[in-house]
Amino acid sequence: MSSLSGADDTHTLRPVDGGEYIDVAGHPVWHFVDGEGSPVVLLHGAFAGASSFGAQIPEILKAGWKVYAPERCGHAHSPDTDAAFSYSTMADETIAYLEAAIGRPAHLVGWSDGAVVALLVARRRPDLVDRMVLVGQYFNSSGRVADGITDGLLADSSAMTFLRAEYDSVSPDGPEHFETVYRKTIDMIAAEPEIDLASLASVTTPTLVAQGDRDEVTVAHSVDVVAALPAGRLAVLPGTHLLPLESPDVFNPLMLSFLAGDPPAQWDL
Repeated sequence: MSSLSGADDTHTLRPVDGGEYIDVAGHPVWHFVDGEGSPVVLLHGAFAGASSFGAQIPEILKAGWKVYAPERCGHAHSPDTDAAFSYSTMADETIAYLEAAIGRPAHLVGWSDGAVVALLVARRRPDLVDRMVLVGQYFNSSGRVADGITDGLLADSSAMTFLRAEYDSVSPDGPEHFETVYRKTIDMIAAEPEIDLASLASVTTPTLVAQGDRDEVTVAHSVDVVAALPAGRLAVLPGTHLLPLESPDVFNPLMLSFLAGDPPAQWDL
């Protein structure tokens, strides 16, 4: 297992599965990059990687943007570190990635855990964020749906068998390391996120908060998040926590239109 202070040079810039490794603060992080134009960075959820955005990447490229899809430390192709998982450190890693890979403002699309990471990045480094789409995520425990996927993960370790399939096939840390990643993830989501929505008043980035009507977050919570954001908009679509995968024909046009510019706040008749 690699640590931030001792990156494994065998991963650096070596092409793997359509992507390559980039050095981020001394650690190899795998990312997929394609296209031309303004950058759109896709931030995946827990136990996932760039492939979870397989239904979005072709449409973003068709729209004339450049896709960046990094995989966080300990996820998919990116080796883990010795540190515990936290949304704060994931945000720091993402900031370092944006500086290393792009170096200018980018659109962020964060799904599930990736939405928390995107929001923290925008709060800490608004100069690196142009517009955001945040999908299917609560930002404190008051917004978590009871008896949903998250509660299932916390209560039933048999979920590990399902979640590890892709990890085992691509992780440079080897299949035996998944149990460590699983426990670090469970420890994190049992305690986080706990963001005070009042603190979102400082996030002036234009933001679309989207969710399924049968998602892991309550609609009331998303309404409160949008009310707290100075430039927040809300979309509730038919679907579950897997909305970008199960309904790309509905989700993708909404995502693309928001990234292209704001819909009118009101009509002047």
